Amino acid sequence: MRIGYPCINRTLDCSSARTFRLASFTEDRFLKTVHDNLQCLERIIDFNIEKGMLFFRITSDLIPFASHEICKVNWESIFSGRFQELGEKIRSGVIRVSMHPDQFVLLNSPRNDVVENSIRELEYHAKLLDLMELDLTAKIQIHVGGVYENKQAALQRFCESFNNLSQSVKRRLVIENDERLYSLQDCMTLNSIAGVPILLDSFHHSILNNGESLSEALKIASSTWDNIDGLPMVDYSSQEPGGRKGKHTETINLEDFNRFLGETESFDFDLMLEIKDKEASAMKAIEAACSDRRLIKAHSHDRL
Repeated sequence: MRIGYPCINRTLDCSSARTFRLASFTEDRFLKTVHDNLQCLERIIDFNIEKGMLFFRITSDLIPFASHEICKVNWESIFSGRFQELGEKIRSGVIRVSMHPDQFVLLNSPRNDVVENSIRELEYHAKLLDLMELDLTAKIQIHVGGVYENKQAALQRFCESFNNLSQSVKRRLVIENDERLYSLQDCMTLNSIAGVPILLDSFHHSILNNGESLSEALKIASSTWDNIDGLPMVDYSSQEPGGRKGKHTETINLEDFNRFLGETESFDFDLMLEIKDKEASAMKAIEAACSDRRLIKAHSHDRL
């Protein structure tokens, strides 16, 4: 089990998601921004290796406007060496990475333009991971999308769009359950048709489910992952006290987290903490899990 956090490191004085207004797009500005983003990503990776946080979600904004028609720059070739260097650092550090496109990626939208834009965005994500020469354990996770007043039709559209994806995207794509529209069982419907693995979001499952316990849900979701996909991926958070139902906590609730570790002790997975203070909570979680037999510690290659 690796433990990590998504996208932003609040300790370091840099961002790997720097961008600019579309109206300000120039090749020079684009290249400078990508260069700086990649430099920061390397610093984050180094930081994570040092601290033993071996699971990291790379920001979708690493290459700004990569899937937009305005971007004509051959960034793949220009930065190919940097991508290879970053991929080697990720592999040698025993880190697993993932990506999570923004909410506008909707494969089941009834609008063709939205689906086409979504596919372009997914192609960019897959290209990025391929350029780093990462294996198929580096996943791209998405939500199923909207219901659009007819869930069955929406599920069918998802499958049709999935069939139109390139192999590069298909082999990396995973879907997650959400807290409002698509439960684990809904995701299983898609898995039975398209074979796409399911990433269990444990917090979402606690809000929207069909009566499955956490351990039952993990058993179901884990069954959708093949060896080539790596360990199943799980998202974890808990309720922010006083916040609207479903609001992620600002900092880790160690009592809830220790209960989560106990309830899941018979399953092995890589754990992404979707908690607002990012690496601060991830370090607390690693300390809390230090005696857990599943935990892969920094520089501990013997667990692989």
